[in-house]
Amino acid sequence: MKVQMKSSKSSVVIDGRSFSGRSIEINGNKVVVDGVTQEGELVGDISITVNGDVDSLQTGSGDVKAGDVKEIRTGSGGVTCGHVSGSIQTGAGNVECGSVSGSILTMLGDIYHR
Repeated sequence: MKVQMKSSKSSVVIDGRSFSGRSIEINGNKVVVDGVTQEGELVGDISITVNGDVDSLQTGSGDVKAGDVKEIRTGSGGVTCGHVSGSIQTGAGNVECGSVSGSILTMLGDIYHR
């Protein structure tokens, strides 16, 4: 998983732990924020909540919740977000979002936008 945030003041909650920075990624079972490996390990299914707007987010699996997004790509997992200015692609999972300027694709799931 890798998240590029629009602001370093935004945070990402991964399995109940909050992390702040412009670049947040999961490398193996560790979280890396702006190039610094964080304490603790991740175990099991991963749930990601972004408190802020996203330039790009890529993940293999797990549900994603975010504000406005430019681009999200996930292998499997539902996506809930605000306005989409770029694209969202998920292999399997529902997508619920605000207005869409770009495109949304899910191979197995439903798309809801308001």
